[in-house]
Amino acid sequence: MNNVLLVVDMQNDFIDGSLGTKEAVNIVSNVVKKIKEFEGKIIYTRDTHGENYLSTQEGRYLPVTHCIEGTSGWEIHNDIQALISPENTIYNKVTFGSKDLVMELVEMDNKEPIDEIELIGLCTDICVISNAFTIKAFLPEVKIFVDAKCCAGVTKESHENALNAMKVCQIQVKE
Repeated sequence: MNNVLLVVDMQNDFIDGSLGTKEAVNIVSNVVKKIKEFEGKIIYTRDTHGENYLSTQEGRYLPVTHCIEGTSGWEIHNDIQALISPENTIYNKVTFGSKDLVMELVEMDNKEPIDEIELIGLCTDICVISNAFTIKAFLPEVKIFVDAKCCAGVTKESHENALNAMKVCQIQVKE
């Protein structure tokens, strides 16, 4: 089978840094286990901002400096970083979804049809859902899954809302 695991923004600032939550801390071991057991291609994303973050549209709506390129908060959590190998791709993305990631997935699917894409990571209600919907738009016949035990949102309620929204759009949620 041709399967892809997308590990979204498992960065220090989202786990225990400026935008961290206890729910994010609590999923790290689940994410590590999922990566270790996954058979297929693994792709990572990394939220990436510059020093001018607060003057961007996102920064005006979310005025919390985070994931500034080159800082410790921008780095992928050490337990997950240790699992990244040279054949894995990491996409630095300046917004919630990644156009470059989606284009790679479309190209991969054209070469050999992708059976399944599974998304895990942070934040369920912002970047996970954005990437899931973008992938679904470009690869409508590929089965897309989100593992709820490997995701956390800004709040518990927004995490659940995002999972429910994805279900409605035919993205399968593993509980």
